[in-house]
Amino acid sequence: PDLHVWGSGNLIQTLIKHDLVDAFWLMIYPIALGGGKRLFADGTMPMAFKVTESIVTPPGVIVVNYERAGAITTGSL
Repeated sequence: PDLHVWGSGNLIQTLIKHDLVDAFWLMIYPIALGGGKRLFADGTMPMAFKVTESIVTPPGVIVVNYERAGAITTGSL
């Protein structure tokens, strides 16, 4: 069964810690607040993701689906 989490950074961190996250749907707004809570806190388990779907809404909000992509690889852009 799927679990959908809306706005709970603490629960997300717990799920990540126990390797229970398969995907993220993120909504990125075109504003800069200058502070606030981080989705990925210091000490978050390293994970690799790939973009599987993305859209940009008329007001400029980017909605993107990231799914697990296996082992982390590094390289150049």
